Amino acid sequence: MNETNLIQLPCPLFAGISMEDRAALVGCLEPRAVPCRKGQLLWQEGERTGSLGIVAQGALRILRDDFWGNRTILSLAEPGDLFGEAYAWGGEPLGVSVEAVEDSQVWLLDVSRILSPCTSVCAFHNQLIGNLVAILARKNRMLSSKIDHLSQRSTRAKVLSYLSAEAAKQGSDTFTIPFDRQGMADYLAVDRSALSLELSKMRKDGLLEFHKNRFHLLEGRP
Repeated sequence: MNETNLIQLPCPLFAGISMEDRAALVGCLEPRAVPCRKGQLLWQEGERTGSLGIVAQGALRILRDDFWGNRTILSLAEPGDLFGEAYAWGGEPLGVSVEAVEDSQVWLLDVSRILSPCTSVCAFHNQLIGNLVAILARKNRMLSSKIDHLSQRSTRAKVLSYLSAEAAKQGSDTFTIPFDRQGMADYLAVDRSALSLELSKMRKDGLLEFHKNRFHLLEGRP
């Protein structure tokens, strides 16, 4: 995988930066390409890293396992998405693990090269820093939204909160979510069997239809 792949990625970190300037910027950042096999942990909770990652191909999930092995999926990173930026500076150990959902390719960027503008103090490097701040703000809003889902008292309420947010995000009452059933259960911190049972009840109650990870919300009352 060569650096042309990184330059052409639809990544929010490079928003507002021309292809020509991206090429110069990549030379300054010295990115490192890393392959990940399905199921491989790229980073493990407790490790330290001075890099942030960008998914080039495949998908990664950001997760946390508790002492008893119960897993919570915090987010999914797909091509063009950043991950690990919250832990990339400050020397703090990772509070999450990063696992490949499928065979994937990622780019790792040394965060010190992002935060310290090059000697020419180019305008597009300042744009890069501004983009990173905007990404951090957006992810903070996403985590706040997830807290809203998890704070619901019942499995049904969690599912309704999450699916309602996805419908609004995708602008349609028919949409696809990025999780299989186990992934959805882990994301909402509920038991998979309980989730499957509740979805079946919700279908019977006329609230939704679904096939695998594609959902259609109906106008029945919860």
